Amino acid sequence: MLIDGRSGSGKTTTATWLAQRLDAPVVHTDDVAWHLHPTEWVSALLGGVLDPWIRHEEVAYRPPGWVERGREGAITVPVSDRLVIEGVGAARSALAPLANVVLWVQSDEDIAKERGIARDIELGRTPAEAADFWEEWMGFEQPFLALERPWERAALVVNGTPDTRVPAHSWIARGPL
Repeated sequence: MLIDGRSGSGKTTTATWLAQRLDAPVVHTDDVAWHLHPTEWVSALLGGVLDPWIRHEEVAYRPPGWVERGREGAITVPVSDRLVIEGVGAARSALAPLANVVLWVQSDEDIAKERGIARDIELGRTPAEAADFWEEWMGFEQPFLALERPWERAALVVNGTPDTRVPAHSWIARGPL
């Protein structure tokens, strides 16, 4: 299962919620892409995670950015019949054919921005650094999403910014958008 959406849309929350119900491990593309180019991490995901998982092997992958910068640990995935991959670009054209289902998490742009900046502040950035990082990241994300249009591959669209009309984790539309 691939879960895609803009930054701050609720992809991780949706992935966690679904993975618990499906008894499936979750791989976050942010971990694979850590200190790589923001949108050019497909080969790392394929070679380090998906290829061994497809061969029914346990995964313990240290992405290049982790090795180069001394980040401890590894992305681990037990042998499993199910796998959830979430992140901006997870449902890109190079990966979507490998999935049984693609979800798009639709969100209000302003709420997503607030969430993204708040998350980065929680991770130790100052408010100014978080806002600057958001703008820099949007310089990659917006053209990438405009080119890839992953929502068009979605079988289901999830409400990532619920309001009084639609409860959280509700399916708000059958895809594609």
